[in-house]
Amino acid sequence: QVQLVEFGGGLVQAGGSLRLSCAASGRTFSRYVMGWFRQPPGKEREFVSAITWGGSTGYADSVKGRFTISRDNAKNTVYLQMNSLKPEDTAVYYCAAQYGDRWSQSDAYAYWGQGTQVTVSS
Repeated sequence: QVQLVEFGGGLVQAGGSLRLSCAASGRTFSRYVMGWFRQPPGKEREFVSAITWGGSTGYADSVKGRFTISRDNAKNTVYLQMNSLKPEDTAVYYCAAQYGDRWSQSDAYAYWGQGTQVTVSS
């Protein structure tokens, strides 16, 4: 079992930055692929980014070059650095964990955090 808790959401102006953190419980954190998803208002949940235990990363085209995912296995924490934020980045952001390799597929993730709200004003 893994429990995930996100931190760091908030209100920011367009062009600004935020860093989200996701703290995980459990001894086997380092074995999981960790992902970030988001759900904009009135829309479906969508993939944002993922990182393997070895540090390989993947990003949605909409955030590539602006967002950076990283992890600290010693601290059981995954981060999402978000720069050059746009109003369309407004969403509830979730972190998630899986053992598999379908990084961008939400149904592949077995564990989810409760989400943190990110609001970008224009």
